[in-house]
Amino acid sequence: MSVKGETQRTSHAERLTRTLVTGASGFTGSWLVSNLVASGHAVTEALAGQRSAETPSRRRLDITSLEDCRRVIGDVRPDYIVHLAAISFVGHDDALDFYRVNVLGTLNLLQACADIGHTPRKVLIASSASVYGNVTSDAIDETFPLAPVNHYASSKAAMESMVRTWFDRLPILIVRPFNYTGRGQTSNFLVPKIVEHFIHRESTISLGNIDVARDFSDVRYVVQVYEALLDSAAAGETVNVCTGEPYTLRQILAMAGDLTGHELEIRVNPALVRSSDVRMLAGSPSKLRTLLPGIAPIEFRETLRWMLNM
Repeated sequence: MSVKGETQRTSHAERLTRTLVTGASGFTGSWLVSNLVASGHAVTEALAGQRSAETPSRRRLDITSLEDCRRVIGDVRPDYIVHLAAISFVGHDDALDFYRVNVLGTLNLLQACADIGHTPRKVLIASSASVYGNVTSDAIDETFPLAPVNHYASSKAAMESMVRTWFDRLPILIVRPFNYTGRGQTSNFLVPKIVEHFIHRESTISLGNIDVARDFSDVRYVVQVYEALLDSAAAGETVNVCTGEPYTLRQILAMAGDLTGHELEIRVNPALVRSSDVRMLAGSPSKLRTLLPGIAPIEFRETLRWMLNM
């Protein structure tokens, strides 16, 4: 980070900023925890599952349990809460899980803060740009109506509606990240799947609709934004996290081929083409740039180069 970032590291260390991150073992969480620790935050990682061993910096947390949320927040008394825990894979096979975890789990965290009388400096809650649905625009801003088209998106939209009723009780910021990727993301997501095929120099790849367009960010940029938003004055609002630059899967395949010098035969599998697929999802980063003028996104070609380990 910049010299300013170095000052922030010292400042955080001096005041022992306690930050609770839910979903800390996930793709985004692991990158965010690394950033926060480097900046001097005393991070407590909240991890799901009874097999997770508890340590001073790692706590087991079932966010579907209000009692568990009270216990962890009461013990940690965090200055900041970053809520990333969610069922995020659209193809997850239990629809009710989306609502139990994404809606009721988020409510439990907020209710736990109220129940134990603890008000953090900021609660940053990750929603998703999928709440906008199938919008025919390449510059979706935060004023666009929500029109979710699957259970994941519907659960996030319901979560947002519930969270807004808490804006007058807790300093909450909702972030709506558009698609993002990077090293460590599992291959059931499209860009890692494509990257994996190029790394292994496979001859063919089976995909769904390769002409859907997405606004892809680099995970390193996303977590830098999240950290900066914690320190910002923004609260009681919603912010897109995006670049404003959409790419189709066809373009990404061509870019990866150009970087590696390898060609893949693309086979469109009808079973992977979902009728609810959003055709174009690209955001307007205007509000984000106003809040954080000093943070620039990473070029997607560089993200691919990094993921391809080139």
